[in-house]
Amino acid sequence: MELVEIKQELTKLEKRINEFRGSLDLDAKKTRIEELEEKMSAANFWDDQQAAQTVINEANDLKDKVGQFSDLADAYENLEVSYELVKEEADEDLEKELVKELLVLTKEMNEFELALLLSEPYDKNNAILELHPGAGGTESQDWASMLLRMYTRWAERKGYKVETIDYLPGDEAGVKSVTLLIKGHNAYGYLKAEKGVHRLVRISPFDSSGRRHTSFVSCEVVPEFNDEVEIEVRTEDIKVDTYRASGAGGQHINTTDSAVRITHLPTNTVVQCQTQRSQIKNREQAMKMLKAKLYQKKIEEQQAELNEIRGEQKEIGWGSQIRSYVFHPYSMVKDHRTSVEVGNVNSVMDGELDPFIDGYLRSKINR
Repeated sequence: MELVEIKQELTKLEKRINEFRGSLDLDAKKTRIEELEEKMSAANFWDDQQAAQTVINEANDLKDKVGQFSDLADAYENLEVSYELVKEEADEDLEKELVKELLVLTKEMNEFELALLLSEPYDKNNAILELHPGAGGTESQDWASMLLRMYTRWAERKGYKVETIDYLPGDEAGVKSVTLLIKGHNAYGYLKAEKGVHRLVRISPFDSSGRRHTSFVSCEVVPEFNDEVEIEVRTEDIKVDTYRASGAGGQHINTTDSAVRITHLPTNTVVQCQTQRSQIKNREQAMKMLKAKLYQKKIEEQQAELNEIRGEQKEIGWGSQIRSYVFHPYSMVKDHRTSVEVGNVNSVMDGELDPFIDGYLRSKINR
């Protein structure tokens, strides 16, 4: 990269730093942090633990944003100093190091900008992700296991913790259904981009004739709620069943009926959990999942009513595929909502989902 090109990139970064500074309203955030810290220092702060935790979470979130911006601004200033040094010294090694640091800072700014897009009420929450194969038996169940690996790899890249809440293995291969709890800051904010139907096109390893097959898997994502939303679930509206837990490779197998399935009768919403050995803990987790699904259903119904008023048509179901993963006759992953394309299918299956998530979040902001 020539010096003139480096200067151009630095100018772009300076512009972005100024945009971040304007959108963040740093003075207001610092004032709010001081207010929250004053509350935290009060003698009766922990009298209401739920309210206390809400204050702590807000303070930590604000400190994180302000701290990240400060780090980016400092890194940019260091690059400016390095650039002036390179101009004077004409040192090739220094120039290579400057280009390397420039690329790193650009990547960090992209990630920071993406995080700023997550401004909806529950974006910061943990995410509950479910995968359900469509028609096609083993073929679709194997596709579900591939997506399970993809999301697990993505979460690991983000430093998130993944817990298997429910797992039903396929008859021959793959999975019939799986529910994951993905724990980490902004997990739901990112993964809400994955909600919908995922389509696979490939030469089937289960077809002795080597024919091309198309498979579908539905991905459902809801935020995990603790007590921040009020969803009333009446005892008479639910049916609770217990059964013996089982899992892939013999994991999570119990000798008691500790697994719990809860059916919400008015909406026919079903959740199940078998990750804990205690039936009580499995029931608690299942109730959290049920409330999350009922909340999501309420939001979707409100959105459907709004779309009807506006005259919009929203296709729901297996026909509403959001992304296609084509292994044959060519290699391509394409998101049909944003037209983002990646030619390296293997990298996507290894958890490289950020281009699609980035494209989705930006498209929502730009509408």
